[in-house]
Amino acid sequence: MKRIAELEKLASRFPGVDRSYALQAGRELRVFVQPENVTDEDAFTLARSLASQIQNELQYPGQIKVAVIRETRCVEVAK
Repeated sequence: MKRIAELEKLASRFPGVDRSYALQAGRELRVFVQPENVTDEDAFTLARSLASQIQNELQYPGQIKVAVIRETRCVEVAK
């Protein structure tokens, strides 16, 4: 549980991060970003930076997969 909380806390320090969830007992980190503040290129950079920070700051067995999700939804209602 401590590793999961540390992963989510680490991800929330980056600008543009909306939510983050550690899954599979902390072996995967899914980070949802604000699409209006983070471009597609920034999402790749963020994933790389997060993986680097995890390697430098946390102790963990095996590997941790980092997925940055940038999603835009457009909804319109026809009357």
